Amino acid sequence: MDVTPDCGEVISAPSPHEAYAHAPDLRREMHHVLALRAERDGRQARPVTGPPVDAAAAERAWRLRQAALMDRMALDDPSPGPAAAAAETAEQLVLHDRRHPDLVAGPHHPDATAFAPSHRLYVRQEYAAWTAAGCPGS
Repeated sequence: MDVTPDCGEVISAPSPHEAYAHAPDLRREMHHVLALRAERDGRQARPVTGPPVDAAAAERAWRLRQAALMDRMALDDPSPGPAAAAAETAEQLVLHDRRHPDLVAGPHHPDATAFAPSHRLYVRQEYAAWTAAGCPGS
């Protein structure tokens, strides 16, 4: 739980255990994130087994899963390299969500001051909300 300095509002994000309770193991998730990136970059065709996927939602699902994966890896190894990668991918998710606020799933906007300077709490909020909503866009 964190307090927003300018208004005193209490903003909470799920703990890593809560946020990633239904996440695949790290190795499987890493494989899936790499496959999503290959689809995104056009190096691999997306399987045609369902309705067309909205491009912004698919991009967000990839960015969210990548940020969550990096966050989980940094939790296992909090040294500067993994922590910096987690912070960078979290920032990329925030930038995407600022451009597409309709895709934000959790209760707090990415600019909530409680998430500064690291947006890893935002990633946890959004991953938990995304899985609760049935993983849209993936």
